[in-house]
Amino acid sequence: MAPALAQELRLTGSGASFPFPIYSTWFKDFSKQTQGVTVDYQAKGSGAGIQDFINNTVDFAASDAAMTDEEIAKVKQGVVLLPMTAGEIVLSYNLAGVNELKLPRDVYPDIFSGKITKWNDPKIAAANPGVKLPDQNITVVARSDSSGTTYVFTNHLSAVSAEFKSTVGQGTTVQWPKSFVKAPKNDGVTATVKQTPGAIGYIEYGYAIATKQPMAILQNKAGKFVTPGDESGKAALASAEFPTKTLPGSDTPDLRVWVSDPAGEQAYPIATFTWMLFYKDQDDAKAKVLRDLVEYSLTKGQTMAPKMGYIPLPDSVVARVRKAVTLIQ
Repeated sequence: MAPALAQELRLTGSGASFPFPIYSTWFKDFSKQTQGVTVDYQAKGSGAGIQDFINNTVDFAASDAAMTDEEIAKVKQGVVLLPMTAGEIVLSYNLAGVNELKLPRDVYPDIFSGKITKWNDPKIAAANPGVKLPDQNITVVARSDSSGTTYVFTNHLSAVSAEFKSTVGQGTTVQWPKSFVKAPKNDGVTATVKQTPGAIGYIEYGYAIATKQPMAILQNKAGKFVTPGDESGKAALASAEFPTKTLPGSDTPDLRVWVSDPAGEQAYPIATFTWMLFYKDQDDAKAKVLRDLVEYSLTKGQTMAPKMGYIPLPDSVVARVRKAVTLIQ
């Protein structure tokens, strides 16, 4: 069996939908370039990917929430968590005739906690002079599945609003108000917003770009209204400080870091790294291909990021990942 396996190697992964557009492009191109290797990836959501990884039903997984210490402890082969790309979470909306929408820092957390329910609310109107806002109910669209996008988004909203944190909460699944509409994965939320007049939802920037959805301009910690994009995303991630410790019970570096509420004037307020999850100890042939896949992603893969709506990893992060990937053996 062994020689045959070496000829035809099929690697399967599952998890986050946030990086799915760029991961699927990478994996197709890598498979094309690497004879006898096929890499398949299913976007199920971060929670489902972590579960598959713990259950040993995949060769790798992906998560925007990385993994918790408790989840890592369940994987007996050990875990290597690598940030592989980064992106922004945007608020996509469906309002006829509204081409530009500014949402202040005290407004968008209230929309997503169900406190502000009308598009012509005085607080929204005050931030958008001259814009004709309809007397229409706001239909909020949230994720129905366990989601790293939800984790990052609610982490930010909880950093901005103590009230949001105490009522809705922070995590991969949270207690959204019952009136909210639910849809699975980033593409499900995107499609629901697109077909629902008066809707707003949180999605990954790349999905908004791909579907030509309008995106709100958000007020950041410095008080500036910032449009999502490559430069404002880089400015947000510039303040990320990686831990100096290793993962619990392991010599693997801890590369989990979040930027909940970036301080820079140019920083878009909701940006995040997203991680691939690998088994530290595994089949030699698979380990070699996975290391090659990571190297491809760090080089050619990063050059594809901006045009697909993702943020290339800073050089310092590429160096950390390159060092840590050698532990996949």
